[in-house]
Amino acid sequence: MTELESKRALSLDALRGFAILTMVLSGIIPFGVLPSWMYHAQIPPPEHIFNPNLPGITWVDLVFPFFLFALGAAIPLALNKRFEKGSTNLQVIRYIFERTLLLGFFALIHRALNPHTLNSNPNAHTWFTALLAFIAMFFIFLRTPANWSRGLSYGIKISGWLAVIIMLLTLRYPDGSGFSLYRSNIILIVLTNTYFFGSLIYLATRNNWYLRLGILGVLIALRLANPLAGWVQTVWNWTPIPWMYKLYYCQYLFIVIPGTIIGDLFLKWQKMPTENSLLDRPYFYSRMVSLTFFMLLFIPIMLVGLKMRLVTATVLLSLVILAICAAILAKPATEIEKFLRTLFYWGGYWLILGLIFEPYEGGIKKDPPTLSYYFVTTGLAIFLVIAFTIIIDIYKKQNWLQLLINNGQNPMIAYTAMANFIMPILSLTTLHNLFVKITPTPWLGALRGLIYTIILALFVSYCTKRRWFWRT
Repeated sequence: MTELESKRALSLDALRGFAILTMVLSGIIPFGVLPSWMYHAQIPPPEHIFNPNLPGITWVDLVFPFFLFALGAAIPLALNKRFEKGSTNLQVIRYIFERTLLLGFFALIHRALNPHTLNSNPNAHTWFTALLAFIAMFFIFLRTPANWSRGLSYGIKISGWLAVIIMLLTLRYPDGSGFSLYRSNIILIVLTNTYFFGSLIYLATRNNWYLRLGILGVLIALRLANPLAGWVQTVWNWTPIPWMYKLYYCQYLFIVIPGTIIGDLFLKWQKMPTENSLLDRPYFYSRMVSLTFFMLLFIPIMLVGLKMRLVTATVLLSLVILAICAAILAKPATEIEKFLRTLFYWGGYWLILGLIFEPYEGGIKKDPPTLSYYFVTTGLAIFLVIAFTIIIDIYKKQNWLQLLINNGQNPMIAYTAMANFIMPILSLTTLHNLFVKITPTPWLGALRGLIYTIILALFVSYCTKRRWFWRT
């Protein structure tokens, strides 16, 4: 029995929320005193000296590629929504350019107005300035409700722009300098580049996956050839806007482009009729429980196996589990099973490709990023999406992941609020000092970071429920 109703890609929202919250958590746990798997694999404790020859990945190394994958998967959903509303190709291109410029501006002010950029040892004045900056950014990026008058909406945005411009012109940094285009958030700059080029590539290959994968192959060739002298190296190093664009950043399209393919699959699935009473089918429940378990199991297998350098055992175990999952999905009888099987095949493909590349470049690494890193994390992102899809769309347990979904639907606030809202409030009220005193040990400090992250998640969730969205 089916009924036609709109389906949303909530599992992608949950993945984005998971990525953004773990990204925040990784930045506020105690530095230098926890086990190495609590930090980036190439910056191990206690000295945290960057070692580019140290292979392996940790959970901290997953958060950025997971967010990039969610960004890529969202591109088809967002652009096709515009086409459905009657936009032309030129109007969509204009939309892409406008979003890119605003995202680039966000990268600049996010770093420029970060309290730890303003002062390496923030004081009350620093925290107050950071709080004012958060309010100003709230005014700039808030998607105002449709029932607000145009004058009110423009007035709020103009006041936010004026406040930020005044801050950027008057603030001074510890080195005595003022605002600089070269002082930006590198994560957001990478997102700006991958969003822009990923969107244009999607637009050019909207109905042609072969061409899209062909472009991915060209990018791989550029990536492999750039260390050698010649025209490829010249193209790789050329940049008309050094503070904004480098071809180097486009390496992350190795994650975004596969994400757009998954976004296309979600787009097709959303148009399918909703299926009811799936769990009433014989063995369906146990099969879906097993599939969810195996999809989640891949993450610790990759993290432990590749960091401990048990590469052969990791590959063999992965192949066994992939075969089991393929058997579980061998005879799909419903649309969602067919959808999950297609997702699984893509996830398995990228994971196997990443494991084949693992010995290359000295083993998997986030810094400098290896081809293995791009493709392994892409496969893991797809597997996590499968698990979230089963929980939300088959088990109907959306409430289990609602906090992640709410944060994933409002990622700009989630990414900014810890440094520019939560910490200023906690510091100005001296609550942070109190929490530090009662959590003196490394693991208690990690627990403090987790509590702060939960507070952030609840705040962002409140904003989402009130329909206070930040949008570029």
